[in-house]
Amino acid sequence: MAFNHLPAGVHDALGPLSVTPVTHSVPMAKNHRSDRHPADLVPRPAPGTVLDRLAAGPSRASRITHTEHLPPRAGRHAVWPDRIRPEVIAAVQAAGIEHPWAHQARAAEHALDGESVVVATGTASGKSLAYLVPVFSTLLDGAEAPNGRGATALYLAPTKALAADQCRSVKELSHPLGHAVRASVYDGDTPFEEREWVRQYATYVLTNPDMLHRGILPSHPRWSSFLKSLKYVVIDECHTYRGVFGSHVAQVLRRLRRLCARYGSSPVFLLASATAAQPAVAAERLTGLPVVEVADDASPRGELVFALWEPPLTELQGEKGSPVRRTATAETADLLTDLTLQGVRSVAFVRSRRGAELISVIAQERLAEIDRSLVGRVAAYRGGYLPEERRALERALHSGDLLGLAATTALELGVDVSGLDAVVIAGYPGTRASLWQQAGRAGRSGQGALAVLVARDDPLDTYLVHHPEALFAQPVESTVLDPDNPYVLAPHLCAAAAELPLTDADLPLFGPACAELLPQLEAAKLLRRRTRAWHWTRRERAADLTDIRGEGGRPVQIVESGTGRLLGTVDAGSAHTTVHEGAVHLHQGRTYLVRSLDLDDSVALVEEANPPYSTVARDTTAISVLETDTEIPWGDGRLCYGSVEVTNQVVSFLRRRLITGEVLGESKLDLPPRTLRTRAVWWTVTEDQLDEARINPEILGGALHAAEHASIGMLPLFATCDRWDIGGVSVPLHPDTLLPTVFVYDGHPGGAGFAERAFHTARAWLTATREAIASCECDAGCPSCIQSPKCGNGNDPLHKRGAVRLLTVLLRGAAAAGETAGVSAEECARGTAGGGAVGTAGAGS
Repeated sequence: MAFNHLPAGVHDALGPLSVTPVTHSVPMAKNHRSDRHPADLVPRPAPGTVLDRLAAGPSRASRITHTEHLPPRAGRHAVWPDRIRPEVIAAVQAAGIEHPWAHQARAAEHALDGESVVVATGTASGKSLAYLVPVFSTLLDGAEAPNGRGATALYLAPTKALAADQCRSVKELSHPLGHAVRASVYDGDTPFEEREWVRQYATYVLTNPDMLHRGILPSHPRWSSFLKSLKYVVIDECHTYRGVFGSHVAQVLRRLRRLCARYGSSPVFLLASATAAQPAVAAERLTGLPVVEVADDASPRGELVFALWEPPLTELQGEKGSPVRRTATAETADLLTDLTLQGVRSVAFVRSRRGAELISVIAQERLAEIDRSLVGRVAAYRGGYLPEERRALERALHSGDLLGLAATTALELGVDVSGLDAVVIAGYPGTRASLWQQAGRAGRSGQGALAVLVARDDPLDTYLVHHPEALFAQPVESTVLDPDNPYVLAPHLCAAAAELPLTDADLPLFGPACAELLPQLEAAKLLRRRTRAWHWTRRERAADLTDIRGEGGRPVQIVESGTGRLLGTVDAGSAHTTVHEGAVHLHQGRTYLVRSLDLDDSVALVEEANPPYSTVARDTTAISVLETDTEIPWGDGRLCYGSVEVTNQVVSFLRRRLITGEVLGESKLDLPPRTLRTRAVWWTVTEDQLDEARINPEILGGALHAAEHASIGMLPLFATCDRWDIGGVSVPLHPDTLLPTVFVYDGHPGGAGFAERAFHTARAWLTATREAIASCECDAGCPSCIQSPKCGNGNDPLHKRGAVRLLTVLLRGAAAAGETAGVSAEECARGTAGGGAVGTAGAGS
């Protein structure tokens, strides 16, 4: 099935796969519309032909380690439920959609029956239409009420861009229905003079969880007529609500349900999700309600050619003389340039804002050398732009004025972009769900498409491009969230009490942890119990106690020192690593150097500059065990899960030459330490196990450190996390365990469920870690296996062969002990619910 290191023009043709990789929701099912974008009507080359051209350059063919062909699939039509009003069906038909797909009709039926439903089908499968049709029909019924607003609906999107795009689509589709569907966006960009109109007259309000948390729920009396008539709550891209962010959103939704009940409404929840393991389970944890699952995708799909691409080794040397691969950023910029020259409409997805800007700048420079008329047809798109900048880029992409776009996940989520031919993904995005979502952005009109995953120089990416079965023969991950996390729940109890005094009858809605938390909030003088209810006691707004994105603190403003112009913002949790003194910051293709970071005033002053390098922050970490919840013997060693306290400090930053990644130097920083109480998984080994693995004291620290780095890099394959969501520490003798110990912890207060997921999948996770290290072609360790870009210890010590031997012995003990005992499949799918020691810190802290 897999041909590795194929010569140019030779790709494997696969039959139907055992797993159907599918992704996310779109505004309309454009694959069966007659009014396609003009760009869709232009003949385009087959995806295999486009890939052949990309592979035709010098040494290009050997970079393709695997090519997967997903064959086209025929669609299955159905009929709309007879309870849908004929005016709505006529409006849908006027948009060129004659018949629904079977999954659309089934989801609409559940919605009309008053059952909350999650639609988890593929990209371009028309999930949006599945919920819009019953919503429109109900709004049309409500328009006949005396006040003209007998029914309302609330739409939640994870990004402003997606809400704005959906609003355009809703207005277009509902135009024949007149004023019955009055759609309007309500977010931070909405002018104040429009907000009162939205509250009083809009029937379909599109917003995001942040605005619901900070703006709508605290002001619920002003929204009373809207909430009283609320029939449906639509949650788009619900698979993105994972980890701490997902846990916060789950509590925001419980607060919404509580206020709706106060006003006499009980809305039905309609959720749209990328394909995920057990989407109904995740949807129930998110909403707190029973949810029906619709996951049988009946839409057609064009051919998808998916290539795995590994950049070549260079002659440069990294730390400790390790070999260095060409960066994914440089490789992706080359591919975006080549695709633009071919006239192929493409998006390159990049994990970071800086990466998106860099790829755009590099592609523009290379195009300028060949055809200056193409320079303006490539741009960058990311979060953090000002609203008018985002809207202008969206319009240019819709119109076809842009051929190439380097984008962060701000564009990944469902924005309706027609006519894309190719997607280039610069580095594994952290989950298979995100990978398929990004890949699915091309070919959205039922035509063939090309997707290319360009591997970064790290353990997980290197493993994946040489183990394609881990991507193409595995289902997508379960969504992990923990609404009962006390760090999440406590501020929402305060916010709920500020909205309406909390009573005993409310507590089951917020979960069993309430009983323990409320006395603590009383003791902290945040809540006060009077008669039968808890009241908010402070003057400040309770909703300001927490940032639901899990970032904490107010955003740091990035200000140009010479002009005072606000360039953008960065969240407080990232400020230490991204806008420290000396950091390189990019905005709209311009490069700035951070001259100072004022943490008290949350301001970073920058000035325009053009350094030939990028910067990467490094940190050190200390950890202590607070409580061990569970431990399992692995031979003489032990696998444990529990609560820890982590102290982290950014201590320096590296300067890396642009394009090549060569290290130019390291500068010290003086930033305060930060303390975090969170959840961790850790494993210990005994002296006998060290003897069996031939690990002597001289190489013990390096072997543990190498295993820790690689295990952090591999965990995103088993939990819905990013390697920057987690951290690690390895200690040759930890005072709490009195043994050599490796810790991997959640990088969020109270935990995010990732460490528990690691505990439940530890045997498979550490087996893949061992294989990733052992199969790497380097001699003593490199960024593709055991080196970490942000290791505060400068990747010293590291011992590659010792790590392989140590993990071999540890896993032998695990095999003898059997699989993790007492853990149900449901728990694994669902996720969660001392002294100190300074160790060797890993990549994600």
